[in-house]
Amino acid sequence: MACLRFSLLVLGIFSLCCAASGDSGGVKKMKLQFATGYKRVFEEYTQALYQRYPDIRIEGENYLPVPLYRHVASFLSVFKLLLIGLIIIGRDPFALVGMQAPGVWEWGQGNKIYACMMVFFLSNMIENQLMSTGAFEITLNDVPVWSKLESGHLPSMQQLVQILDNEMKMNVHMNTGSHHIS
Repeated sequence: MACLRFSLLVLGIFSLCCAASGDSGGVKKMKLQFATGYKRVFEEYTQALYQRYPDIRIEGENYLPVPLYRHVASFLSVFKLLLIGLIIIGRDPFALVGMQAPGVWEWGQGNKIYACMMVFFLSNMIENQLMSTGAFEITLNDVPVWSKLESGHLPSMQQLVQILDNEMKMNVHMNTGSHHIS
C-alpha cells in the first residue's frame, strides 16, 4: 500500500512538472473576454484559430461590467419581480406608508397584464444596458494584446493572425537566444 501511494505521489509530481514546463516554443494560452453579444464572433474566431494553430489553448468568458452596475442590475431585477407581484396581488404599497396612490398605480391596477408587461420589458431594457460592456478583450499568455474598449473596434481575422504570428516569432527568437546563453 505504501508503495502504491509513493508511486502515485511520484506520478503526480512528474505530471505537475511536465504541465508547468509545457512547450516553451509556442503560445500556451489565449484568453478572450467578450460581451454577451459577441459570443458568435468568439466561436468563429476560435474555430479559425484552431485550424491555423492546433496546439493553442483558447479560453472564452464573459467580460463583466463594473461591480456598481452589476449590483444595480441585480437590485432592479428583484425590484421588478416585487413590483409585478404587487400589481398582480393588487396590494397598494402607498397605503402602507400613508400616501395617496399616484395615477400610474391606479392605471396599472385597471390594466394589470399591460402594466406587468411594461414593468418587465422596461426593467429588462435597463438591466441589459447596465450589464452590457461592448468588450472584446484578448490576452495571450496573460498579456493583453487587443482591447475593443480601447481601440473601438473588433480585430479582423488578419490582425489576430498577425498578432499570433508575431508572438510565435518572438517566442522562437527568445528560445533560440536562451539556448546560446547557457
